[in-house]
Amino acid sequence: MLERIVVEESPQPLDPQRLLAKLDTEGCGAVVSFVGLTRGKEGDADVLRLEFDAWEGKLTAVLERLAQEAMHDHGVLAVAMSHRIGAVGPNEPIVAIHVGSPHRAEAFTACSWLIDELKRQAPLWKKEVTSEGEQWKEGLG
Repeated sequence: MLERIVVEESPQPLDPQRLLAKLDTEGCGAVVSFVGLTRGKEGDADVLRLEFDAWEGKLTAVLERLAQEAMHDHGVLAVAMSHRIGAVGPNEPIVAIHVGSPHRAEAFTACSWLIDELKRQAPLWKKEVTSEGEQWKEGLG
């Protein structure tokens, strides 16, 4: 069954196309997507992996609330978001966001707002593991 809001946290590799296929885009004239990937380099160091910890039971609720806010405040019709937890290697998707709306402008605005707010509000913590060592990154997301 297709849904207007789809949110997931996943310990398994993300499939952005599978996520999009769950979204009800009836009435939409545009779908804007964002897929965040693990970079292979940080400065001169090789990134081996990122490790994401989430506040159990809270991440999905925050994603759901953000999706509802995007629909209400930006006039979009559908939102799908998924974020990895656990270890994510170079070039693997960390986060996927799809936003459907009648017009592209609203979809672009909402998608940009969603990734910014996810990084600001989601109860996620990130450790970067590189060829030069490990370090917890500041802030959420």
